[in-house]
Amino acid sequence: MILGLDIGGAHLKAAWVRRDGRLIAAAQVPTPLWQGLGHLREGLSTILGGRTTPQRVAVTMTGELVDLFEDRAAGVAGILEVLGPTLRGADVAVYRGVAGFLDIAETRGMEAQIASANWLATAHVVTRRADQGILVDIGSTTTDIVPFAAGMPRHAGTSDAERLERGELVYTGVVRTPVMAVTPKVPLRGLWRGVMAEYFATMADVHRLTGELPADADQHPTADGRDRSRLSSARRLARMIGADEAEGSATDWARLARYLADCQLRAIEDGLAQVTSRGDAAEDAPVVGAGVGRFLARRLADRARRPYLDYADLLAITPDLHEEAGRCAPAVAVAMLAAESAHGAPGT
Repeated sequence: MILGLDIGGAHLKAAWVRRDGRLIAAAQVPTPLWQGLGHLREGLSTILGGRTTPQRVAVTMTGELVDLFEDRAAGVAGILEVLGPTLRGADVAVYRGVAGFLDIAETRGMEAQIASANWLATAHVVTRRADQGILVDIGSTTTDIVPFAAGMPRHAGTSDAERLERGELVYTGVVRTPVMAVTPKVPLRGLWRGVMAEYFATMADVHRLTGELPADADQHPTADGRDRSRLSSARRLARMIGADEAEGSATDWARLARYLADCQLRAIEDGLAQVTSRGDAAEDAPVVGAGVGRFLARRLADRARRPYLDYADLLAITPDLHEEAGRCAPAVAVAMLAAESAHGAPGT
């Protein structure tokens, strides 16, 4: 068995894959790394759940970005320092993009290649299963857009900075993104109302009110620390525009949520337009949706007049694994790549 880990700043995602590459299980747990590396240790303990540590563990990460660390190199080193003792006895393989895997002892000086490479793992797995397309992985915090053709990703950027410039990284997600980051104003009863620059609500509240957010997708405390009911989400959303929930109807708040969801989708649509303007993807190339926000990826494909493929459908797995496989796409991918590497196939 191979365990794939995608260590993010807010979540730890895991996937168990047999050495023949068959997915057995996938899971996600909250790990707010900005509050300390103890959360990573706790997350690993939860993921392992008393199981015997697998012989081989494949690791990718984005958690080095959190402000717990002085810089990304320190973040990569800090995360790996936790993994060694916690996964004692396992062969830990660290993913560094096109260069494949490194033993954990060989990672010093390679932090730039290791940092935020999880999207490339997903892209390489997708290219083995589809001739061409555009991977759109919409997570809880960010969105990755990666065109691919002829068995290779066709990305123009590698680092987060380069990918932000090129539209391949859109810093918006369907759970943790603050509403204030999506638009400065909203329409309400025929007038424009400014959006407060306050952390009163997140896009999880928005997508709960549209009815599209998976029930267990929001794993962190809400903006006000209260429950995740539709009523509480409406209260938080109303506060964003200086109102109380009782000042509007359920229809008002549902309409507002739809507008905000569309604003978010337009930002992703702009990224897709920038990426496809390079000509790296054919006009009929499908959108391959991954992440907890795959419902938005499907709508994006419709608006772009492209076919839609679901990442989980490319993996030849049983239907009961589809939701978690899609949500934990990079963890699944890095485990599958490690399985190929173990059999002598390329690790990327």
